[in-house]
Amino acid sequence: MKCSRCKKLACVTLPSHHSGFCAECYPLFFTRQVETAIRREKMFTHEERILVALSGGKDSLSLMLELAAQGYDVTGLHIDLGIPGSSPSARVKVEAFCSSHGLKLEVLEMEKEGLPIPDIKAYVNRPVCSVCGRIKRHHFNRIAMEGGYDALATGHNLDDEVARLFANTLRWDTAYLSDQGPTLPAREGFVRKVKPLFRLSEFETANYAFLKGIEIHSAACPYASGASFTSHKELWGELEHRSPGQKFQFYQGFLKKGKPAFAAREAEVGEPLAPCVECASPTSAGTCSVCRIKETVRANKAAALAAEG
Repeated sequence: MKCSRCKKLACVTLPSHHSGFCAECYPLFFTRQVETAIRREKMFTHEERILVALSGGKDSLSLMLELAAQGYDVTGLHIDLGIPGSSPSARVKVEAFCSSHGLKLEVLEMEKEGLPIPDIKAYVNRPVCSVCGRIKRHHFNRIAMEGGYDALATGHNLDDEVARLFANTLRWDTAYLSDQGPTLPAREGFVRKVKPLFRLSEFETANYAFLKGIEIHSAACPYASGASFTSHKELWGELEHRSPGQKFQFYQGFLKKGKPAFAAREAEVGEPLAPCVECASPTSAGTCSVCRIKETVRANKAAALAAEG
């Protein structure tokens, strides 16, 4: 196949776009997809400060590099989860990446916060992936608010968004369906959240990372085995293979027709929020869920150590 732009031999073929690109032209395709996402969803401007969540994977590092190349004021935030054999490798990749490209970086260690993920797995009787996600979202928002950032950008791609939408639809989880989308406006206690890669698939982002020579952390989390999120991605991957473009059509259809209806309903039944008595983060309870998790870890860990002694 020939490159859709310059007619050289294509190295990346994109059936969902009925196109292909050579190594020189593909990054331009990627750039234009990100530009379109930012412009159409009114995510942020060049005058605003953007905090980018960096895991060390292909999506977050590609996003950081692309936004910096487009001239945005970006700072990376990496959360060191304290997982042996995984977290040290991810942190090294993030730090090396930011150093080599001259990008600003903040690192938050969960060990110092009293919430290392191994302790979550050992002392909290809930699915570790769910709790880990809640903790990360909490601290991403907290750091963004405390740092005075205008928006928090994450590397969620089209595959991520479709898998999440599919899971929420299977449960008819109206609260999550009302919030899902590439831009979540700021409100009291919450920074604006944006997903500039929502128009790009995991395959498309992986090609960008490869062609840009980005060294990524690719090892799977040791605690993520059997997660339903992965199964949903596989199902949609098969559907996309059989009918290219279905993922984007499904997601765009939800944004145009489904999301407005769910958002209107949640606006009517949403619970009032107030600052957490421990950390001041917004919550519908007196103490936020992350502070309650932290106390559970502390109490159960102390009890276990006492029993051993």
